[in-house]
Amino acid sequence: MQNPVLIFGAGTLGKIALDIFNRNNVLVYGFLDDDKKLHNTEIGEIVVLGETDDDGFLKIVGQKTEAFVAVGNTKVKKKVVEILNERRHVMPVNAIHDRAAVSENAIIGHGNLVMANATINPFAKIGNHCILHSGAVVDTEAKVADYVNIGTGAMINTGSEIAEGAFIGSGAIVVTGIKVGKNARVGAGSVVIEDVPDNATVFGNPAKKV
Repeated sequence: MQNPVLIFGAGTLGKIALDIFNRNNVLVYGFLDDDKKLHNTEIGEIVVLGETDDDGFLKIVGQKTEAFVAVGNTKVKKKVVEILNERRHVMPVNAIHDRAAVSENAIIGHGNLVMANATINPFAKIGNHCILHSGAVVDTEAKVADYVNIGTGAMINTGSEIAEGAFIGSGAIVVTGIKVGKNARVGAGSVVIEDVPDNATVFGNPAKKV
């Protein structure tokens, strides 16, 4: 990556993204965050410059800088991505930890945060704007749609499909071939052995609706 990166979001995910870019020798230009209390403060010597919709900084995206959206709230993240798409006609870059194992045969979209020791196996497909926490595994030929959050140590097994906006809790296991619906939530440590409907919340071993 030749251009420096402007990170949208100066919270926990922003700090993780900063560490990843530093480890990959990618220069970070600054942070943007809507919390005014953070403005003009520093995170690891990188300044929080202003708000996420500040035209003064947005105008350099796509020309002098790349963008990365480090926001956990899906609704807010979609808003920021929409601003970047419509005003700047750009897609955010990926932030992939140098200790993540990503197959050359995996298909990965844009704006994904892939943390340390996460694994994306051959022919797995990851959409856009997903978060794979430390130690998460997306196995061979599994499909993960946009805006999916996969918790620490969670396992998405071969051929499983995770729909847009779904949340998979830490240590959860989605067994082979199972489908998790749009905006569904799987509780931490759950073992999912049957399909999960859209918007449902499941928990337990085996996972049941709650």
